[in-house]
Amino acid sequence: MLILLYKHIFTSYLVWVHLQSMISITPQELSTAKLHGYLLGAVSPRPIAFASTVDTHGNVNLSPFSFFNVFSANPPILIFSPARRVRGNTTKHTLENVLSTKEVVINIVSYAMVQQMSLSSTEYAEGVNEFVKAGFTEVASDIVKPPRVAESPVQFECKVNEVIALGTEGGAGNLIIAEVVKLHINENIVDGDGKIDPLKIDTVARMGGNWYNRAKEGMFEVQKPIKTMGIGVDALSESIRSSKILTGNDLGILGNVEKLPTEEEVREFIKMGIERCPHINTANKENTQKQAQDMLQKGVVYDALRLLMAIDLMNIK
Repeated sequence: MLILLYKHIFTSYLVWVHLQSMISITPQELSTAKLHGYLLGAVSPRPIAFASTVDTHGNVNLSPFSFFNVFSANPPILIFSPARRVRGNTTKHTLENVLSTKEVVINIVSYAMVQQMSLSSTEYAEGVNEFVKAGFTEVASDIVKPPRVAESPVQFECKVNEVIALGTEGGAGNLIIAEVVKLHINENIVDGDGKIDPLKIDTVARMGGNWYNRAKEGMFEVQKPIKTMGIGVDALSESIRSSKILTGNDLGILGNVEKLPTEEEVREFIKMGIERCPHINTANKENTQKQAQDMLQKGVVYDALRLLMAIDLMNIK
């Protein structure tokens, strides 16, 4: 009995210590931005709905949302929520398109496409096609008008049953209740039992801030493309876009730079960068692209882009 009493006292003490470290806040005490940060940091990891829509004129939009999940199998219902912007209290193109067309394709995001997906979240002007800016491939859907993302391992064609506005102020969500009318699954992610293999699909999820979670490896960081307007993958040269060495993630990182280096900057890099890149004049194209890829992995993005542009300027084969 005495041992049990000591255990109870010790447990109670630990609980007391834990409670002393808690911060208790009512939502009204916080700014919307601060509350938003707490919510996203705590409710994580969150799956990502990579939503493709079209407006009434047929212009395509592609944007990711992490307020997302599956809520029913019969009928098959997915729900995601584009929130009103905190700054300016404006609505996103995805919501406007869904309200007018009642259709959406929800594409699942794998690790191999995460940088391009992040780039697509840039606030491009209305009418700009994020498929093109982020370097994704459009595939025609079978039932709905919005196209699918070819690079996505699973794509859900959906009809929108209802949109529920949760408020009218900045930060308010809009629940888009989407019924799946057709799904497309890459056979390479299916195991021998016909089930989706979690390691093969290799999905990513959102955490707070710049952080993501990869299903099979853990946390990693992707810098948000919100403070700058990335040039887009479409602004890169054909030799860069069609590289057999550079991955979609590499292209997404390159497309997020604010501007292309000038020819003068590239020539200066060639002149001043020989010590860092001693084989730039003699290397073949693939070796030089591998060197640029290594620079990207180390976060030296602008120099990597200058090196890749040097390939074209120096006509390296």
